[in-house]
Amino acid sequence: MEWKRQKLVELLELEGIVKTPQVKRALLSVPREEFVPVEYRDEAYEDHPLPIPEGQTISAPHMCAIMCEAAAIEKGDSVLEVGTGSGYHAALCAEIVSPTGEKIEGIVLTLEIIKCLASFALENLRRSGYYDRVNIVVADGSAGAPIRQGFRFKKIIVTAAAPATPSPLIEQLDEEGVMVIPVGSRWHQLLLSIKKKGGEVRTKPVTYCVFVALRGRYGYE
Repeated sequence: MEWKRQKLVELLELEGIVKTPQVKRALLSVPREEFVPVEYRDEAYEDHPLPIPEGQTISAPHMCAIMCEAAAIEKGDSVLEVGTGSGYHAALCAEIVSPTGEKIEGIVLTLEIIKCLASFALENLRRSGYYDRVNIVVADGSAGAPIRQGFRFKKIIVTAAAPATPSPLIEQLDEEGVMVIPVGSRWHQLLLSIKKKGGEVRTKPVTYCVFVALRGRYGYE
């Protein structure tokens, strides 16, 4: 599998999708095959989404890379992910925030509204070596993280499509922070980069995309 992973990352780098050393290292380090059902392991390094339990999907590797690059995740960051899914994207974030073999820094908190999917992700993270660097909470991520009042995240990544940007997530984004979120209809969205600066919220389009629908209070259901 390792040579397939290397080949995929080289392709994404040639295409200009992988731009920074930290994202490249994360994609080379995290074993995607450990985050998909056994029957799809042979397709782990093909650049397309794959099915996971509860009718959800693991995003295509290029989209994971695009989101990590757009969020500009760095070592030591506090990262909130909404939509744990398989746990793969959370592991990528953890590899950037706290690289393997180094002192654990920063925070990666991921929220999953479907309890059995959170259990699936937890087992994947344990098996692949990221259990100690990712915190999974079963919660309605569209309503923000259940944390102490006033805490803010430097980076927020939403891995499901929202009809609009949830206001609780804007509230939990730190000053100078970045949120990446797909916004639009159920079948077609625009990935947005949202930044807070000087008390203002600035939005920039990144790329067109298609994600599963965000569930919860500020989602589609």
